[in-house]
Amino acid sequence: MEYGYFFTGFPGFISNQLIREVLRKNDGKGKFHVLVLPNMVEKAETERVAIIQDFSLDESQFEIIKGDITFSGLAIDQEKQAQLESAVTHIFHLAAIYDLAVPKGIAYRVNVDGTRNVNEWVKTLKNLKRYTYFSTGYVAGKREGILYEDELIKPPGFKNYYEETKYEAEVLVDALKSEVPVTIIRPGIVKGHSTTGETIKFDGPYFIMNFIDRLSFMPFLPKLGKGDTVVNLVPVDYIIEATTYLSFSDKGAGKTYHLTDPKPYKVSELYEMMMYELLKKQPKGAVPLVLAKGGLNFRVIRRYLGVEKEALDYFTWRGSFDSSQAQDDLKDSGINCPDFKEGIAAMAAFYRENKHKTQYQIDII
Repeated sequence: MEYGYFFTGFPGFISNQLIREVLRKNDGKGKFHVLVLPNMVEKAETERVAIIQDFSLDESQFEIIKGDITFSGLAIDQEKQAQLESAVTHIFHLAAIYDLAVPKGIAYRVNVDGTRNVNEWVKTLKNLKRYTYFSTGYVAGKREGILYEDELIKPPGFKNYYEETKYEAEVLVDALKSEVPVTIIRPGIVKGHSTTGETIKFDGPYFIMNFIDRLSFMPFLPKLGKGDTVVNLVPVDYIIEATTYLSFSDKGAGKTYHLTDPKPYKVSELYEMMMYELLKKQPKGAVPLVLAKGGLNFRVIRRYLGVEKEALDYFTWRGSFDSSQAQDDLKDSGINCPDFKEGIAAMAAFYRENKHKTQYQIDII
């Protein structure tokens, strides 16, 4: 039987890269169906043409389907739905709002209600082999200490509505494990490609680079807080390669994986590496995070520095992701999380070359 792949979240960067990796691993075989919001069809078509050309695909192998996960049945035309019921063998659900400052109502509608609708749609498929759902390691919320892949424990609180709604959505997907073959992916904070530095938005770890770059005119730059906690940064290529492998491996069914750095660096170490690569300087002194966060209450300062105050919560959070299950199941694949230090030069170079044309957003996966 020919595989049929269904993706939400297209033409987003990770969805786009995941499709490309699936094509590489399967020698360009199979049919690809991407669910696209009506107002994103033009951009999606541009990406579709690029993928068809890059992989020498037949036009019929890649189909854009207008729809919306916030509607029952994903707002897919009934005739098309009848075709998909038998054609789709693998679904990758990535569509969500990845915004630390997202309002509660919007977050619940897209991340929770949208995922509920996708779950119901998945159950209509007759030949499903795998349902891969993109969650986040930060479903842990304000829980701290060692966090395990087989845990899905409601935390005492959340740092933002993004975390809260991704937790609630994962609960819904986790409940499906007894009915369909589910693989849940929990990435850490995503950064650009480990060797090229490529990314489409400077969010997450790039907030530190934004801060350093905007204040580079100063005679010296201080650290933000004590910097003694770790921040788990993961290159996008590791997430893409590991997800593809685990989604097609029999051992991946029914499991949840932390695609996180098993050897993350402290905030202070990351800050020093970034500053050296950008300015060839070392930080001097420190600004208390309370003071920094207070300054970021002002929109004009946030915009100038390219930093959102919600991001600072991750500089003091003391959670540690155990990724033993992911490491064990990836052991025979040759796929490993690259050391952050090895990719910092490419990360900084790409930032310098593209900081004026890459969209400013406040996303996290």
